Amino acid sequence: MHSAVFLIEFGAIILALGLLGRFAGRFRFSPIPLYLLAGLAFGEGGLLPLGASEEFVAIGAEIGVILLLLMLGLEYTASDLVSNLKTQYPAGLVDMGLNAVPGAIAALLMGWGPVAAVVLAGVTWISSSGVIAKVLGDLGRLGNRETPVILSILVLEDLAMAVYLPIITALLAGVGWAAGSLTLAIALGAAGLVLFLAVRYGRVISRFVSSDDPEKLLLVVLGLTILVAGIAQQLQVSAAVGAFLVGIALSGEVAEGAHTLLAPLRDLFAAVFFVFFGLHTDPASIPPVLLPALALAVVTACTKIATGYWAARRAKISVKGRWRAGGALVARGEFSIVIAGLAVTAGIEPSLGPLATAYVLILVIVGPLTARFAQPVAARVSGAVSRRREAANAVALPSPREPERATEESLDGQGTSGRS
Repeated sequence: MHSAVFLIEFGAIILALGLLGRFAGRFRFSPIPLYLLAGLAFGEGGLLPLGASEEFVAIGAEIGVILLLLMLGLEYTASDLVSNLKTQYPAGLVDMGLNAVPGAIAALLMGWGPVAAVVLAGVTWISSSGVIAKVLGDLGRLGNRETPVILSILVLEDLAMAVYLPIITALLAGVGWAAGSLTLAIALGAAGLVLFLAVRYGRVISRFVSSDDPEKLLLVVLGLTILVAGIAQQLQVSAAVGAFLVGIALSGEVAEGAHTLLAPLRDLFAAVFFVFFGLHTDPASIPPVLLPALALAVVTACTKIATGYWAARRAKISVKGRWRAGGALVARGEFSIVIAGLAVTAGIEPSLGPLATAYVLILVIVGPLTARFAQPVAARVSGAVSRRREAANAVALPSPREPERATEESLDGQGTSGRS
């Protein structure tokens, strides 16, 4: 009986997610907000709370995080990451300063403490690579001049996660400075070692994993990723970091083949992850934090636009391209939920999960809109300002014809008086 209830519940979840994804695809927007809303509906305090399948959903959610980070790692080679670090690190620093600081300040103003401030800083800092990549593809901008700037910022954020996640894990675990420093040293050492091996011996690693049989390739890559993620977590380093590093280490045809094979699994378990996050958020807890989430969304949307504009200007992109780059970076999504999920599991602040949910829901909807309309709106506003300035100058300064008219009128007057 318990097995039957589990199958019914889990089958209903997957079917609902498929229908929601189809609905989102028809209207060309990200399904993430719909997945979060589905989790809110199925969770505690929702319309139809789950029971039998919740434990399995939790395991699926953990696999979803691992696959999300693995697929992001597969997008980049180690050499790409190294070159991006050398050339685009100023943009990464500006990105961190403009977008992480508002989250930290908001947490401190709400009295949540320093640990929650570090967590909320990460929530507001990291853009959604998945949503942004999809939006750029839908808008046909993958070949635009500003797109490499956007991708460079996303790559730097992904790299920063390899350092940030171990720090968060240590802080949430409540370990001391010595243990936290050791955890960070292990994470940095592992990341550095993987990058070194990937640059020097990437072909050897890929040749070892490679297989002409899709089934064997899938099993080896998936098994290796989950194994490394488990070892990383055992060493008090985030499992997500381990998965990300595995993705970086694979390159060439292996990375392309693994990406093709794992994409459906990633989509499935990532959807389960968003549902799982919604399950642990009481819908009644969202209204009290809706105004802070909205204010934080407005501020950080503006700071992301400023980040993209500055980075594109630094790369000598046209003004239109600068606005497009800024608007494309606004969306938050999977990373923000991953970070908030760690905090929710640790139980550091009850309101953090609801605020992060509301924040992501707002920006994952607004993000595609700013990507599409930031540049036209900026052009229209700029044109209106220019017209107002021209009108003001025209009123302030006399027309060049006015003196001539005045002279003619005076002569006419003289002539008339003479004739009279």
